[in-house]
Amino acid sequence: MFNIGDLVFYSREGICRVDDVCEKNITGVKKIYYVLHPMEECKLKISIPVDNEKVLMLQILNRQEAEEILESFKTYGIGWIEENKERSQVYSEIVKKGNRKEISMIVNTMMREKSMVELNGGKLYEKDKKFLDTIQSMLFRELALVLERTFETINEVVLKYIRESQQINLDVRIL
Repeated sequence: MFNIGDLVFYSREGICRVDDVCEKNITGVKKIYYVLHPMEECKLKISIPVDNEKVLMLQILNRQEAEEILESFKTYGIGWIEENKERSQVYSEIVKKGNRKEISMIVNTMMREKSMVELNGGKLYEKDKKFLDTIQSMLFRELALVLERTFETINEVVLKYIRESQQINLDVRIL
């Protein structure tokens, strides 16, 4: 159980602070609720029953986990799925589980695909772009918080790692 003041990873909003743990009577049913506010949306309040198994709330990463995730962008993520519907379904299922290491692999793969598509004068599909923007934002904000950096710095480091590894791959192909 989380306590008032704890920072948690909430699968729908990213990092949230637990403002209260209280009993509420809704439609005649008394339950204990977490009252959260997303760190990026201070005016928004979210009430979630403590016993709700459909909602994913996790402890935020520790420093070592965050550093490992950041370093993981030096290598390729997971395989790109060519078929749009299948890709959306598989990647969404992984994200729903909340494992940030697995989420980072999807972000990694999608950022690399976006880079390659743009390099060839194209654009990522709009649905893929929105999905990437959402999960990238949640992941990078958590990494920034834990590593005491800014979102922008995390993004720059990741882009640097991706460019460097893509350059190595290009150099190997030329040989």
